[in-house]
Amino acid sequence: MPALIFDCDGVLADTEQYGHLPAFNQTFTEFGVPVQWSVDEYAEKVKIGGGKERMRSILTPALAAELGLHDDAATDAAILAWHKRKTAIYKGLVESGVMPARPGIARIVREAHDAGWTLAVASTSAEPAVRAVLTHAVGEDLAAHFAVFAGDVVPAKKPAPDIYLLALRELGVQADDAIVVEDSGNGLRAAVAAGLRTVVTVSGFTREEDFSGAALVVGSLGDPDGDPVEVLADPHGAGVRGVVDLATLQALLATPASHTPSTGTEIP
Repeated sequence: MPALIFDCDGVLADTEQYGHLPAFNQTFTEFGVPVQWSVDEYAEKVKIGGGKERMRSILTPALAAELGLHDDAATDAAILAWHKRKTAIYKGLVESGVMPARPGIARIVREAHDAGWTLAVASTSAEPAVRAVLTHAVGEDLAAHFAVFAGDVVPAKKPAPDIYLLALRELGVQADDAIVVEDSGNGLRAAVAAGLRTVVTVSGFTREEDFSGAALVVGSLGDPDGDPVEVLADPHGAGVRGVVDLATLQALLATPASHTPSTGTEIP
């Protein structure tokens, strides 16, 4: 049976501005790090795959010295502690319900599950955070049917294809039998490099990015009782009618893939 693989942040829920950003800033405050990202600054940081990598990006030599991080071991330990606390703050925000699922997520997951599709999430975020978002977005019953590939399970994060190649291998699914839902240019490049057909549901931070190679670009997956889906690019003529449904995804699986699959980084 086919597989449906989701990115997490910006796909399952609008998590970046209302979850990750305040969690990063609260963490910096608690640890005495003199950094507070604005929305505009964070819009640039989201282009860096991985929370620990985003945190590491603030460490100029001067700031590292100010914080007493005089060698790689101290820096690595600090970032690990920051990220652990940030993940806990973020998980609390998810569980508080401040970030509702994006339109169509629960619906398409139910449709795919009922049709026997394999379900998975592939994300660079920490696994506890991903599982919290997933459960909040689709409910405990459906979340239990997902395989989750997240965090540091691969050597190279998106836009490298590693996490998608790992997911395909672990799921026992061929690229031609899987479709991905992403929201960013980095995520799209990772999926396409793995030979995967990709639906992009743009988010506030990614709407202006380059989505060349996507099988379909839409404003969201949509729900029948909401506004019709905004179609931004439909290179294969999928002909979205109101919502992106399982029939849309099946039609896209019959179209040519956009790229020769990459072998990615060697994974031990």
